[in-house]
Amino acid sequence: MGAQFSKQVERRKAISAEKKALADLQQNGGCDFPGSDYHPPDRANWMSGLNPDNIRIHQIVWPGTHDSATNDIGIPLVTRPFAQCQSLSIYEQLKTGARVLDIRVQEDRRVCHGIILSHSVDVVISDVRKFIQETQSEIVVLEIRTEFGHDDPPDFDQYLVDQLGEFLIHHDEQVFSKTISELLPKRVICVWKPRKSAQPKPGGPLWSSGYLKDNWIDTDLPSTKFESNLKFLGEQSPAANRKYFYRVENTVTPQADNPVLCVRPVTDRIRGYARMFICQSFARGFADRLQIFSTDFIDEDFVDACVGLTSARVEGKA
Repeated sequence: MGAQFSKQVERRKAISAEKKALADLQQNGGCDFPGSDYHPPDRANWMSGLNPDNIRIHQIVWPGTHDSATNDIGIPLVTRPFAQCQSLSIYEQLKTGARVLDIRVQEDRRVCHGIILSHSVDVVISDVRKFIQETQSEIVVLEIRTEFGHDDPPDFDQYLVDQLGEFLIHHDEQVFSKTISELLPKRVICVWKPRKSAQPKPGGPLWSSGYLKDNWIDTDLPSTKFESNLKFLGEQSPAANRKYFYRVENTVTPQADNPVLCVRPVTDRIRGYARMFICQSFARGFADRLQIFSTDFIDEDFVDACVGLTSARVEGKA
């Protein structure tokens, strides 16, 4: 018992030290970057507002959500706090400005986060379709994967094509150098990541797992995750030279050996430092590598930071 107590004391000290490290870095380095003062007048149509004729896919800093379809997962006040990473529905996230969705499914086509289940993936598809039909030029990257520990839903690739076929941007590495206008009227890049089933074929309506990469580390220590994100981002080539999407997740994860297991108080240790991350990517010389930037509990300020940098890139200021 004593050893366990001492371990918890040390963990709390480590977390406090890491929170202070981020606060100090922000105080010393600030949060300003090219486009940081930009606020889109209509977040639901921010790509349209920046002129689809001028925005190339590789120029976009895509606001993304982590574990996107968990707003009503599990049982309220019982299991939900341990699995919920978003408070908004998929439709509400898209209206707020999110353009990359991270959807986890299990064998019965239900959304899940680990062993905790939510609604059918049909709800996600319905929300995406509704948003696409209400807008004209917004491109959405929809990543759907089979959750760890689960089996692939049967015939799920065909399900995705049947549900989204009219909107799907077929796999083509030239997409990254094209403008939004050149892709229209197609609107959805769908990356399907099965665990055991065959990967999508080149040239088909779905994109395979290799086209959306990240370097996720499992930690609840905010400065450790922040610096790891910067390290791995710095190892990437510039977004303009890549033929895949690269994601940075501005999140931390509850750990089993820590008494705080609810998602919100843990991820809040890093969530407010998204603008500082962009600022630091400029200070360290590799802001041109930032592409997909994801968060838990997305809000308007996070979206504005991503859209602001996108605007600066399109205008040649970043």
